[in-house]
Amino acid sequence: MDKVELRRSLLQKRKSLSQQEWREKSDRIVSHLLASPLFTPNKTILAYFSCRQEPDLNSLFHHNHYNWGLPRCVGENLAWHIWQPGDEIQVGAYGICEPLSTAPTISPSAVDFILVPAVACDYGGYRLGYGGGYYDRLLSSPEWRSKPTIGIVFEFAYLPQLPTDPWDIPLHAVCTEKGLR
Repeated sequence: MDKVELRRSLLQKRKSLSQQEWREKSDRIVSHLLASPLFTPNKTILAYFSCRQEPDLNSLFHHNHYNWGLPRCVGENLAWHIWQPGDEIQVGAYGICEPLSTAPTISPSAVDFILVPAVACDYGGYRLGYGGGYYDRLLSSPEWRSKPTIGIVFEFAYLPQLPTDPWDIPLHAVCTEKGLR
């Protein structure tokens, strides 16, 4: 199955989750992250606002001993802004919630860790995104390449192998409702 067909199939499966099942699976992912020694010692973490029934990380944001960075789509790239619960958000490109453009930005040197949304991830750490290349460009750039990354997907989207392209960068780990690998 090629990337387009696989993406369509997995997005349909994710969309078919009941609200309760989506919430329970998302909460388990957050619990695994908060229990992980890979995650907990970090201070400044890049994350995302859930859309299209992605795993929801919003309950993480209430752990205020972390500095949260959330993305805005700017042209073909992601701009990262500091965001804390209570800060304003807006609906941006692709219908995704994002911080206001006036929110303070985060430089790559300040970032300790990146939580990466995905349609799917495989056992080798490769991810299947939405096809826009935003995270591919981010993770392949020199200032971001060394940052530890965790792909966030539901277990049904954690697959033995995904089709890959030469520009794909593997993630350091993957977290599903069944645990961190």
